[in-house]
Amino acid sequence: MGSDPQYAKWPLLPLAQQVFTLTNPYANRTAQQAAAKNLQDAISEHKMAPLYRYLAHPLEGILNVVGEGSSSVPGKPLSRKSSAVGMIATRGPTANISLPWDEGLYQSLQAENDKELEEFQKEEEEAVEKAGDTEIMAAKGKRAEFWARVGDKEKAIAAYEDVFEKTGVLGTKIDLVLAIIRMGLFYGDKQLVRKHVERAKTLVEGGGDWDRRNRLKAYEGLYLLTVRSHNLAAPLLLDSLSTFTSYELCTYSNLVVYSVLAGSVSLKRVDFKSKVVDAPEIKAILGDGEDKLLALSGALSAGPGADANNHDVSSAPAAAKVTAVNLTTLGTSTEQPEAEMAVDFSPLAQLVSSLYNGRYKLFFQALALVEEQFLTQDRYLHEHKNWFIREMRLRAYQQLLQSYRVVGLDSMANDFGVTVDFLDRDLAKFIAGGRIPCTIDRVSGRGVIETNRPDDKNKQYQDVVRQGDQLITKLQKYGQAVRLRGSERA
Repeated sequence: MGSDPQYAKWPLLPLAQQVFTLTNPYANRTAQQAAAKNLQDAISEHKMAPLYRYLAHPLEGILNVVGEGSSSVPGKPLSRKSSAVGMIATRGPTANISLPWDEGLYQSLQAENDKELEEFQKEEEEAVEKAGDTEIMAAKGKRAEFWARVGDKEKAIAAYEDVFEKTGVLGTKIDLVLAIIRMGLFYGDKQLVRKHVERAKTLVEGGGDWDRRNRLKAYEGLYLLTVRSHNLAAPLLLDSLSTFTSYELCTYSNLVVYSVLAGSVSLKRVDFKSKVVDAPEIKAILGDGEDKLLALSGALSAGPGADANNHDVSSAPAAAKVTAVNLTTLGTSTEQPEAEMAVDFSPLAQLVSSLYNGRYKLFFQALALVEEQFLTQDRYLHEHKNWFIREMRLRAYQQLLQSYRVVGLDSMANDFGVTVDFLDRDLAKFIAGGRIPCTIDRVSGRGVIETNRPDDKNKQYQDVVRQGDQLITKLQKYGQAVRLRGSERA
């Protein structure tokens, strides 16, 4: 077994979500007011002078794109900060709620920071003079965590790197790299995150313990989600559900949302059923009634033998009917930055069930609710919401059309609960891009959709002929070269 995780508390990633909410035009006023209050409270409580300046300074703060600090201070463009786009909504902030700048508060926070730094310096000097390497590393680690706590990205990373260079314990090295990854996620620095995810994978492959391997799965899965690699993110996030302990990264509720969305848009139908629709960890959250009780009790199982092992609730043990597992208490060895809030998963559950069961009208309704409640409100999902909605519509269209040779346009529009004109325009985009192999015929009066299923055997034959021609051409060129060399020798 490995040692307990270190350097896992800071930075507080929920604060980055609060910054996003404050600048999100899709967030309601109540949520933005709560976000502003949470930010102000956290900045005061944890003495976050650098973060306060980064966010709210009249001239340099990223929240003052429109010049909030003073009427005489002109606003600056969003592009002046390389990481600003990763922290705030992609649109310009439109809400009237802001994080006000208080020069007196900033000076007091800065004074508190200077005092703490002096104490760290004294502790480090005493450790160098009187103690050993362990005490010196502990003092340096405190300095690194201090910079991460107050929100100074560059100094925190430099301090973490300093500790990394001087420690020889592999588990500690992995924890330090994971802390740097969280700094990158906090500020939306995807290049930094990508670099250190690869670095952490190299360290883990060199002998990392089981717990850190599992924590890295969640880190890598979340990173891949932010760069729109859902096909790679889905297996990692879904595997993390049963062993999740990385509460410093996100809540379990958030992990469920990310896993379901990534799996829904990327997994093939067979994998979608086994890993999302029938997965006990997801049924325990999204299920209702009997399925949820069976999943929580462990009587429900996904996999090859699931159908043979699942029985009616009446045949389950009596204790299983009333037993419930509080998933938010898992992994309590890691200090959780905030308690999980109640989340309404019903739109997500409806999205999964309606897609798998082919109830496309309900699927479109659920997709709209998922966009409203999840995609527009989460800082990791917001950037790719339009792409996600488009890909999910495409998946539903493909799923219906692959079962038919010819489909009436009006019949399909009725199944999806949309107008014929909307469906015509939407399908035309996918057909033109080569995403759906079909044609639409509206000349005859009644529009019909004819699918052009690819002939696999004919395609294989054409591939063999093409590759054979290429091989013959290469052999002819080789033969000519050999004959030329022979004539030269003669």
